[in-house]
Amino acid sequence: MNLFLKIFGILILVAIGTGFYFRIQGEIILGDRIIGIAVLATAFILMPIFLVIRWRGKKLEDYTLSDKNIKKMRDKGID
Repeated sequence: MNLFLKIFGILILVAIGTGFYFRIQGEIILGDRIIGIAVLATAFILMPIFLVIRWRGKKLEDYTLSDKNIKKMRDKGID
């Protein structure tokens, strides 16, 4: 899955570069569409998959500020 993320990320960067290339060549509408699709793919496909992979196997309660974690911080002397 990490290989998929790397390849997909590179493809998105290539698409953004291609979009700017078309903008420079005078095809502004086509360039804007390519850039827009790449940004949407980043926001709605790449980012959620990345977050799922990074959070897999982790407990959310370890990262939230609960009474248990506040007590643990006070016991360690972190205020």
